[in-house]
Amino acid sequence: MTISPARSRPDTSPDAHPAAGTVGDPLVDTHGRVHRDLRISLTDRCSLRCTYCMPEQGNEWLARTSILTLDEIERVARIAAADGISTFRLTGGEPLLRRDLPEVVARLAALRGRDGAPVQIAMTTNGIGLGAALPALIDAGLSRVNISLDTLRRDRFRDLTRRDRLADVLDGIDAAAASALRPLKINAVAMRGVNDDELVDLVEFALARDAQLRFIEQMPLDAGHTWDRQRMVTRDEILATLATRWDLTPVPGRGGAPAERFLLDGGPVSVGIIASVTAPFCGACDRLRLTADGQLRNCLFSTTEYDLLPVLREPAASDDAIDRMLRSCVHGKLPGHAINDPSFLQPARGMNAIGG
Repeated sequence: MTISPARSRPDTSPDAHPAAGTVGDPLVDTHGRVHRDLRISLTDRCSLRCTYCMPEQGNEWLARTSILTLDEIERVARIAAADGISTFRLTGGEPLLRRDLPEVVARLAALRGRDGAPVQIAMTTNGIGLGAALPALIDAGLSRVNISLDTLRRDRFRDLTRRDRLADVLDGIDAAAASALRPLKINAVAMRGVNDDELVDLVEFALARDAQLRFIEQMPLDAGHTWDRQRMVTRDEILATLATRWDLTPVPGRGGAPAERFLLDGGPVSVGIIASVTAPFCGACDRLRLTADGQLRNCLFSTTEYDLLPVLREPAASDDAIDRMLRSCVHGKLPGHAINDPSFLQPARGMNAIGG
């Protein structure tokens, strides 16, 4: 089934939240955070069905007519780059399912930021098919890649993703490891009673491939809204487990990076932890999101979206109108996601529709 999801949200027209600035001025929210990172979802479809992300069957896909075209993506990115966005991360669903992905990368890699420097193009993927796609993506200007891998065991992978594709993911990781793309990062969601006995093994697997393992606390972003805090392995529990194998030293100067890094046995190699639930990093967040169907989001957990699609598809729409929408989205950004507040509401969309 293909639908356009219904949304209930306040007025998010370009002029609903007037914000200072025009094209070329930095994107600064009301809390002083300067935005430099735009995550662009290319599709809500995926080759896996991870239990913490989407149902195995009955998924309600976005209408194909609502998916942003190559020209629309490039136009938004060009204006965002002029406003100071210096990194574009391509996500999904699974971005490798987008047939024009090399052209998306090439168009975005040709952009220049406010300082005239080339922008950086990153991608988050499950790795299936990455080996075959990688040469063209690197030639197009891909800067770096993150690959998701929650377990090294075939039976667990099959249970977690509802697909028997571990070998394909490992092939994708090996292809990335053999390339010049660095840093290479492997993302793992830590889950109690599922893969919490593999934390050390996953780090050692990454180190053997010159990659950095990043553990992610499980977040309430599943389409079925079945997230259970008790199943989440916390930052402190991850550190305690890793400390049985390595001496851990915090790396200072995190800035707006989502991962807190720790040197292993004094370095130079490190492990990262993204603790969105128990140790939020909202105060330094510099990210915006653009969904595959043209919705701007100022937070992964936001229940408000700014509908850019009508603006993009208005024949007379100017770059200024798109810029105003970007600034309205930034202006409406809250201090934090309040995930630990009793009033917190899980977003209606699942992670595959929001974009990683």
